[in-house]
Amino acid sequence: MGVGIKISDLNAWYGTNHSLQEIQLDIPANHATALIGPSGCGKSTFLRCLNRMHETNPIARVTGKVLINEVDIYAESSPVEIRRRVGMVFQRPNPFPTMSIYDNVASGLKLNGFRSRRVLDEVVERSLRQSALWDEVKDDLKKKSGASLSGGQQQRLCIARALAVDPEVMLMDEPASALDPISTAKIEDLIFELKSQYTIVIVTHNMQQAARVAENTGFFLMGKLVEFDSTHKIFTNPRDKRTEDYITGRFG
Repeated sequence: MGVGIKISDLNAWYGTNHSLQEIQLDIPANHATALIGPSGCGKSTFLRCLNRMHETNPIARVTGKVLINEVDIYAESSPVEIRRRVGMVFQRPNPFPTMSIYDNVASGLKLNGFRSRRVLDEVVERSLRQSALWDEVKDDLKKKSGASLSGGQQQRLCIARALAVDPEVMLMDEPASALDPISTAKIEDLIFELKSQYTIVIVTHNMQQAARVAENTGFFLMGKLVEFDSTHKIFTNPRDKRTEDYITGRFG
């Protein structure tokens, strides 16, 4: 099951650029939360702070607290363990091109020391079923590479790979922006199904997508969280004029 995330006084820098400023936010468990805002406003940086990906950049630093299931991920856990609990799917599908479909999904488990063929088979099948890909690839699991799939299939393979290590949170950074409309609809359907089991945070430029998949939405602007509320309220009756201006297309 997914867990809630509590963020307080979160600041992030790239060198001298103060890219996130004093973010306070509670993300509820087992919901999809969308993050919207113009390019360069801090959405993706915020997402990367939730699983300590931000610190893989040598000039980056973070202050503040991120509590996942009441545990401060910057104080009490290793980055590797955090990234197992908090899966991430990127804008462009990134399957391991030299690995089979099967080995792509099993890679995280093998890194964590799982060797039982029976366990690996079960998890690979379960993860591919969860990502709505099993029926399309079950006859080619070990024959085809992950790179041989279509773009939409590759993205669902990357979701299966993230699900295989049994995370509590799934982060998605514009997961459908490089996909065609049919593949995008499949990813959105998947988000809808997965949020009963996981806490999902999705960055999207597509406001219709946010409205379709997310119960809550946060609007970022120039490194600050301007407003966070139910998606319906954000899109129909925002409190802040800057939110209204962005949603109605006056800037962005």
